[in-house]
Amino acid sequence: MDEMGELGFQSARNCIFGDDDPPKHLILSTRTGSRNTSPSRQKAIKTKPRGFDEETIATFTKVIHADIQMEDSIWALLPEDLLMEVLARVPPFLIFRLRSVCRRWNSILQDRSFLTSHSQVPSHGPCLLTFWKNSQAHQCSVFSLPLKTWYKIPFVFLPDWAFWLVGSSGGLVCFSGYDGLSFRMLVCNPLTQAWRVLPGMHYNQQRQLILVTDKVDRSFKVIATSDIYGNRTLPTEVYDSKLDGWSVHQVMPAVNLCSSKMAFCDSRLYLETLSPLGLMMYRVDTGQWEHIPAKFPRSLLDGYLVAGAQKRLFLVGRIGLYSTLQSMRIWELDHAKTVWVEISRMPPKYFRALLRLSAERFDCFGQDNLICFTSWNQGKGLLYDVDKKAWSWIAGCAIQLCNSQVCFYEPRFDTSIY
Repeated sequence: MDEMGELGFQSARNCIFGDDDPPKHLILSTRTGSRNTSPSRQKAIKTKPRGFDEETIATFTKVIHADIQMEDSIWALLPEDLLMEVLARVPPFLIFRLRSVCRRWNSILQDRSFLTSHSQVPSHGPCLLTFWKNSQAHQCSVFSLPLKTWYKIPFVFLPDWAFWLVGSSGGLVCFSGYDGLSFRMLVCNPLTQAWRVLPGMHYNQQRQLILVTDKVDRSFKVIATSDIYGNRTLPTEVYDSKLDGWSVHQVMPAVNLCSSKMAFCDSRLYLETLSPLGLMMYRVDTGQWEHIPAKFPRSLLDGYLVAGAQKRLFLVGRIGLYSTLQSMRIWELDHAKTVWVEISRMPPKYFRALLRLSAERFDCFGQDNLICFTSWNQGKGLLYDVDKKAWSWIAGCAIQLCNSQVCFYEPRFDTSIY
């Protein structure tokens, strides 16, 4: 773990990008929620719970406190278990700065008491992970929504064939790619830099994949959906980390899929289909596919399935045939009635800024009732909090989001790759 001290997690203030990137793009600020104001005005700082409540604005003035003397003799006697409890609550990205304090703290990531305390505290909060590969190496940046700061994570450990970002779950990230003629996959924990290659599938061909974790038994699964390869129909396969192997399950009934996007919630995998119209649902516990006759809204141009918290399943897409009449809407599936119920519409000012052209492509994904929209060409990121019904831009993401693969990410030290 001595190499961890060289990981070089950098905030925006310390130059997020490498030497090859022009410094003129460094427009980010590490001061949480700060905004440029006139020197003659009082500084206004937006305080947004979890980073999204745009209406809540508080004004802070500089408060002068008397100097507080830190008694070394007192703080040096802080009980070890209490120290671990304190450090476990420090944001994960800041732990690497603290490791330079002393030799004891430098080995904290190997301390079982710290990992136990870290696993019991609430999550740091959602982050956005962006991944791209240039001619030199893999590049990865993480945006912490609670801290509103970009951090660069070195992915030098990834093999060259790791090209596609499959997704993230519970602190793990999955990649896939072709190593020569062989299709391969790997899982890693970006914080600990631990990674391993998964064994090959029984029918080892590229197809749709999704990573899911089980925090209760501390395991993970990778689900490979059924697909057609040549004149063969490939069955569904599931990798279980507890067994370290793939199991073959039912072949998906013949359907006409209308999107490559999948959503996983409540131990079920969902895909959109045109024929028969509705959804295909895969139950992980039984290994069986079922059809849900949930008809899509009229004039839906492009739809994305997004998994929410608990059993909530959302459909996000554009409505309208002409650019001047288009709008972005969000529906939620009523599982009892198997119908889509509209719950929100993107305000026109956000829609026009996100998608300037009617045929412009966008991506959409979610986690815990948060939905993120990214524009392929504009390099913009927009967040929607379903619970708070609040929209907000992701500041300073033009370079990171443009031509990048993006997903939600939960930073955790205690998540194992085995």
